[in-house]
This record gives sequence, structure tokens and C-alpha cells, in this order.
Amino acid sequence: MAMARQVLLLQVVVLTVTLLDTLAPTHANVEGDALYALRRAVRDPKNVLQSWDPTLVDPCTWFHVTCDADNRVTRLDLGNAQLRGRLVPELGKLERLQYLELYMNNLVGPIPEEIGELKSLVSLDLYHNNLTGSIPASLSKLSNLKFMRLNSNRLTGRIPRQLTKLQSIKIFDVSNNDLCGTIPTTGSFSKFTEESFRNNSRLEGPELMGFVRYDIGGCK
Repeated sequence: MAMARQVLLLQVVVLTVTLLDTLAPTHANVEGDALYALRRAVRDPKNVLQSWDPTLVDPCTWFHVTCDADNRVTRLDLGNAQLRGRLVPELGKLERLQYLELYMNNLVGPIPEEIGELKSLVSLDLYHNNLTGSIPASLSKLSNLKFMRLNSNRLTGRIPRQLTKLQSIKIFDVSNNDLCGTIPTTGSFSKFTEESFRNNSRLEGPELMGFVRYDIGGCK
């Protein structure tokens, strides 16, 4: 009788663990789903995403994806891949992503605010696309970011003042867009030259503190 109880208890434990494994999404599943959302949102004429098979649990086996020792995605290298389409908010789920390299494609639409959730991000390279809309203020949460290159898109609106709080930033380039307002000069932006902002015909500055009001005039 005691043996039967032990066997029954063991079966219950095994069934419970199995159900928990089934119901609780693993990091690999969440990150694989996020990357596959990007694949669905773009056209891929060169088939560079051909290896992105959603039936594989681990996206670390996919080309152009790099992972760490814990099988967490740390790099996405898709520069100059001739991708056409939009960025997806699901990219914000790649919690350990350090390098988001999507430059020189034909990406359109806005930069998702969820990119600001990538707390490990070191490099954000979205230059030479056709991105529109404003620069999300949420990017100011990227405390480890060193390189932000958004140049040669069609971005509009003001440069968010929150970005001046990015202490680690070394390169900031928003040249060749349609930004407006004034150029920030405080905080980390004090070290950037006008080259970082050139060819924005509606952009004024740099700001003279106490002389130029940031919120003056229409700017969209």
C-alpha cells in the first residue's frame, strides 16, 4: 500500500513538472517568437532569413543570430540584407541583445518604442533605411548604449531631450533626416559636433541655454 502511494505521488510530481514546462514559455521560445515576428514583417528577396525555422525551439541555430553561453540572443546582424518591411515591437523582448544591426535595408514605418526595453543594448544601427515618425523618447532608457546611428532615414519631430541623459553614448548620428526644433547641447550631447545633425533643414541650433526656447514654434 505504501509503495503504491509512493508510485502515485511520483506520477503526480512528474505530471506537474511536465505541465509547468509546457505552460511556462522558455527564453528561447520567447526570443524565437520575437525574431520570427520580424521575419513575418519583412520581405526577404535574398533569403537571408531562410534558416529562421519557427519549429526549432532554439533561435541560436539561425543564421545572423548570435547567442551567449545561456542561449540568449545577443546580436542580430542583418545589415545590407535588402530586407523590406517594418520593425516589430516584439524586438523589445530580446532582453540580452547588445547589437541590433539593421542598417542599409529598406525598412519603413516608425521605430518601435519597445526598442527602449533592450537594457543591454550597446549598438543601435538603423541608418540608411526609410524609417519615419519621431525618435522614441524611450531610447533614453538604454543606459549601456554607446552607438546610436539613425542617419539617412526620414525621421521627423524633435530630438528627445531625455537622450541627453545617455551617459555611455559615444556616437550619435541623426544626419540626413527631417528633424526639427533645436539641437540639444546639455549632458552627453555636449561632446557631439554639428556633423551628427547635418542635413536636417528644419533643425536649428545648437541651443544657447537661456536664449533659445526648446518648445518654441511648430515642430512635427
